[in-house]
Formats: sequence, structure tokens, C-alpha cells
Amino acid sequence: MYYKHLWLLALCLGLQTLQAQEKLSGILFEGSEPDKNVPLSGANIYWEGTETGTITDFNGAFELPYKKEYSKLIVSYVGYKTDTLSVTGPGFIKHWLVPEGTLDEVVIQNRKQTSFRSYLQAQNVTNVSSAELLKAACCNLAESFETNPSIDVNFPDALTGNRQIKMLGLTSPYTLIAIENIPSIRGASQAYGLSFIPGTWVESIQISKGAGSVINGYESIAGQINAELQKPLTDERFFLNAYAGADGRLELNNHLNFKLNKNWSTGLYLHGNLRDTKNDMNDDGFLDNPLQEQLNVMNRWQYTDEEKGWVGFLNLRFLTDSKQTGEVGFNPENDKLTTNAWGAEIETTRAEAVLKLGYVFPEIPYQSFGFQGAYSHHEQDSYFGMNVYDIQHESFYSNLNFNSIIGDSRHNFKTGLSFTYDRYDESVLTDTYLRTENSVGAFFEYAYDNLSDVLLTAGVRVDHHNLIGTFVTPRFHMRYTPWEKSSLKASFGRGVRAPSIFAENQQLFGSSRSISILNSGGDFYGLDAEDAWNYGVSFMQGFRLFNRDADIVFDFYRTDFRNQVVVDWEDPRQVRFYNLEGSSYANSFQTEVNVSPAERLDVRLSYRLFDVQTDYLEGKLQKPLTPKHRFFANIAYETGLTEKGAQWKFDATYNWLSEQRFPNTLSNPEAYRLNEMTSDLNTLNVQITRVFSPKFEIYAGGENITNVRQSNPIVAADDPFGEYFDTTFVYGPIFGSMYYAGLRWKL
Repeated sequence: MYYKHLWLLALCLGLQTLQAQEKLSGILFEGSEPDKNVPLSGANIYWEGTETGTITDFNGAFELPYKKEYSKLIVSYVGYKTDTLSVTGPGFIKHWLVPEGTLDEVVIQNRKQTSFRSYLQAQNVTNVSSAELLKAACCNLAESFETNPSIDVNFPDALTGNRQIKMLGLTSPYTLIAIENIPSIRGASQAYGLSFIPGTWVESIQISKGAGSVINGYESIAGQINAELQKPLTDERFFLNAYAGADGRLELNNHLNFKLNKNWSTGLYLHGNLRDTKNDMNDDGFLDNPLQEQLNVMNRWQYTDEEKGWVGFLNLRFLTDSKQTGEVGFNPENDKLTTNAWGAEIETTRAEAVLKLGYVFPEIPYQSFGFQGAYSHHEQDSYFGMNVYDIQHESFYSNLNFNSIIGDSRHNFKTGLSFTYDRYDESVLTDTYLRTENSVGAFFEYAYDNLSDVLLTAGVRVDHHNLIGTFVTPRFHMRYTPWEKSSLKASFGRGVRAPSIFAENQQLFGSSRSISILNSGGDFYGLDAEDAWNYGVSFMQGFRLFNRDADIVFDFYRTDFRNQVVVDWEDPRQVRFYNLEGSSYANSFQTEVNVSPAERLDVRLSYRLFDVQTDYLEGKLQKPLTPKHRFFANIAYETGLTEKGAQWKFDATYNWLSEQRFPNTLSNPEAYRLNEMTSDLNTLNVQITRVFSPKFEIYAGGENITNVRQSNPIVAADDPFGEYFDTTFVYGPIFGSMYYAGLRWKL
């Protein structure tokens, strides 16, 4: 029953295409325990004798076109009996698949897709489930992309242990990162915000390449990452995850969920992590990773009223995060802001409240509206050696949208209004920067689906920003199916964003560089807003290999900047910020193959090529510390289930990164100069999981088990208060091999 509520939520928030007159939609459940309504994701559903079909999503939901000539629906899933359903018309159905064999007989082999791309969506989206996240030690959202070849994860400095993501060759500020479709990792939280979302809180992730939907705002340039959180109604009543790493990191996650009555459910989500062990594996006198403490608490409320068509969520969250790094002997009680020893501390507190409401008209199921509102207060107090950086960021976001059809279900539209408010108060060294931003926008998005081979969405936003002015951001996505099991997608769109140059580049404070802003009269530190167009094309082809389903994908995307705030590291004595004069672009080509050579064995292979170049003051240069080539391989294997539901799971991820360009250091003394290019990198991560029952499992693994380590990642580590000290020349692991173990327990 409650999965229908989830379906209504998907309708309200625009996460699924609207149910309408010429479409069949529904939910597929496992039939072994009908009272529990366990959804089946990744099941095949198609019309008999046609090439029209789909697969169920992570909630067991599906939707596919209906025509009068369609009468038989085939439903199949590994380990379950294939069913043929008679369908007499469009609408909504529920179905339970029965496991193969009888209850006193054999083991049911149940394999669900943990990561997949949709053939049917207009946007190029990769869907990642929580099961995919369990293949690696993803303790937080920043560490959740180790098994995804579309996202690069690197360290921006040798101090904080913070992981920065890149997409299409561009750093995370150019990717709109949302939590349940509300832009969330931005402004003051850009540097460390991904580490503030515990991995166990994440239900699924959607990675969209290229310009995103106009509904989510105007800031998306390279793509969009959306994380869906666990729902109190569908999450485990009790969940415990414990983790311990050889680097001294300890983590504990606890979920407690309660169903209060037929309409209300609530959940309490607790996260804590601690590292109090000092590590200096390369003997440079500096910590390889910071000492840290984090306490993170979220209370989530869920309301559903199936009869009246209402659904809603209220999230309340508070966290404190503390990091200490620098020289091994640094003691903040005696050495803070002195030259006794070089050290840094980063203290962050964040409070936020999020409200989401959705309503489906009971008599008109294809018509709905939704509201999203979010408030956050983010405060960071920090110093790096003698450099002080403090920031307060108060933010409010709201979005009201309405969904319906034009004539019939082939023509859908979404329209609405949005309002944002941001207030920044920054202390940078001895200077203070204050600014207030607000914007009001209206959007309209039209979708056409001819129910067979063409689907397109065309949207446009008009926004008025108090500092940027009035501007228009169009977005277009199209999917065409030229033949069986194929999908050709194309997109283009514009993105505009306000730069936060210090919050987004905090690694600069871990150096002796001076800060130079070449003021051009703009409203953001004397600079202009960033403006870019993104164009992309993608082709996906499914086929049979080893008598099993497989697919291959080819992507090409280009980002062209009309204006960019160039972050110039080419002078080792300073970091310069200035508006782009000339051209700046990022070309990204990627191919990916997914195959299953044997039963319960999955292999994912990918190659990617980047060409990212910018006109600097010195001329056109390749973007520093960005590998041109990357090869990726992920192998996952599961043993069969025992009678008690136990099994083994094995996962391995290999990455090869080509050489990368270092920023220029020729003006340094010879002892502090670096080569023009880095060496290439080979890293291997592995994990083994022992499932004792569906409710309890333990896991152990290793990151970078080949023990690759960048030598001398800190320039002038022997003279941290001298003019050549710099911790920003990081291209690979510093700690070396890191092993870990943990457990997961559900009730």
C-alpha cells in the first residue's frame, strides 16, 4: 500500500513521467512475502511481439507507452517465473512475481541492477542505487563515485583529505549538486559539503550529463548530480553501520524509523566520525590526512494521504565538523596563528530545514503541483598557518511548479516560479567581503513523446538576479530510437552562475601565494558572473553477449565559456583571478561497456579522453592537474545464495590516469621546482562482503592496494613559513594503501 504513496510522490516532484491516458504504469513486487510488498528493481517489462519495453526503477515502478494493438505484457526477472499479463487498456497496475521453485526447494537467485542508464529518458542519466554504493567504502557522498567512470575524484590539496569531484573535465562548482532536487552543495559548502552527506543516508543517485532541466535552476553547466535520501516509510526500522580504517578513521551510522499512523512516519538519522591518529607515511613532517570529528543529525518526517492526494517531507538537520591538519607536532593550544609550527583548523557548523509538498488531483491523475522550500545557515571558521578564512552563508531556496498535459499525454508541460536568497559574509586574510544575492525566476518545460521512437523536452527560464540582471537560460534534450535496443540522445543548454572564488578554492590558503584579483568592475569580487553553453550527444546500444544482456555507450560533450572566472596558478608566487579574455572550453569523450561474461559476474569498462584548455595571461594552456586519458574497470561477482540467504560478494575497481600538467614552477629555486608533467597513476580498490543473512553482513577492503604514493606532495615542506611553501600540487594518493572493515545490521 505505501508504495503507491511513493509513486504519488514521484508524480508530484517530477521524478517520473506523468501517468496519463495512453500510458501504462505500475509497480512490481516480489511475491514470496506479499504482505511486505518488497519492490523488484531492474525487472524487464515489454509488450509481446514489440521492441517497446522498460525496466523497473529502484522502487519497482515502471511506465511505458500503450497502444490499442498492445494486449500482452511480458514481465520477467532473474530467479522468478516469467508472467504474461492481459491488458485491456491504459492505467495503473500492481503485480507480484512468484519465485521459481517451491518454498521447501531451492535457493532463489535474486540479482538486481545496481547501476544503469535508461534507454527511454531524454536526458543522459545514470541511475545509481544504494547497492552500488556498498561496493566501496563510501562513508559520505564525496566517496560515493569510486565505481562510476563518469565522475573523477581527486584531492585538491595535501592537507585536508577533502575529495573534490570533476565532471566533463570541470570541477564541482560547474555541476549542480542537489539533494532531492534542491540545489544544496553550493556557496560556502562547495569545498566540504559532499563530506557532510553520510553514504548510508543515500537511497540512490542520479548523474545527468550536460545541461540539466530548467526546473532545478540556472546554475547547471557540466551536469547535475541528485541524491535521493532514505525515506522513513521504506527504510529499515533499525539500521546500524560501523566502520574502521587503518588510517585511524572510525564511523558509526544509525537509522531509527517509526510509522506513527497511516499518514505519518518519522526517522532519526545519526552519524558520527572520528580520526585521532596522526599519520605521516612519507616522512615530510606533515599529516597525510587531518584529525577530525563530525556529528551529524537529521530528523525526517514523511506524510502521505492517498485518498486526498497529498504527500510531504520535512527535514531538520544539524552538524558540527572539526578538522586539524598541518605539521605533526602542531598543537593549536600553543601554536595557533604563530610561527612555532605550521597548522590549520577548520570548524564548521550547519543547520538546515527543508519542506517538500506535493498534490495530485484525485480526479485528474495527470495533473499535479509541488512546492520545495529550503533554508540553511552555514558557518565556517578556519585558519591555515597565518592565513585566516571565515565565512557565513545564509541561504533560502523555493520552487513552486505545476504539471499537466496539452490535449493528450503525448504533450506534457511543467511550469513554475522560483526564488533564491543568499547572504555571504567572508573574512579573507585582512579583508572583508559582504554580498547579498537574490533572484526571481519563471520556467516552462514542454515534453513531447510520440510513444514509440521520439521523446524531447524543451525548456526555458527567465531569471532576474539583483547583481547579474535579467537573463534567459534555454535547455533542450532529445532521445531517438533508430532501431531495437538503441538510444541516440542529444542536448544543449546554457548555464549561468555566481562565483564564490574563495569558498570554491580554499586550497590556496595552504600556501604562501599572494591573492591577486584583476578587478574588471564586476559585482563578484570585482569579477563578472560565469556564463557557458554545453552541447552533447550520446549513443547507447544494447546487445547479447555470452547469451546475456550487455550494452555499449559513446558520449561526447563540449562546454564553451562565454565568460569564466579564470583561476590562474601559473605564477608560483601568487594565485590570480580574472575574467576570461579569449576562449575556454572542455571537450569530453567517453565510451563505456557493461557485460556479464558469466552468471553473477558483472564487468564495466570505460575509456575517457579530456581536452580542457583556457586562455591564460601566458597564452592558451591545458588545464593543470587534469589527466587527458583515463581507463576504468570494475568487476563485481556474487556467489549463489545459501538456504539462509548468505553469500559472498567481491568487488574490484581499477583506474589508470595519464600524466597531468603541473602549474609552472620555473621561477622557484631549483630545489622547489617540479617537472612539467606528473607521472601516470595506477590504483586498485577491492572489497569483500560476507552476507550472513538479509539482515546482517560484514565487509573488508582496501583502497589503493598497489600502494601508489605521490612523493613530496608539499613544495618547501621544510620551510612552511617561507615564500615557496605550497600544498596544492597534488595529483595522486599521499597516504598509500588504506585497509578497512565494517558491518551492517538491519532490523
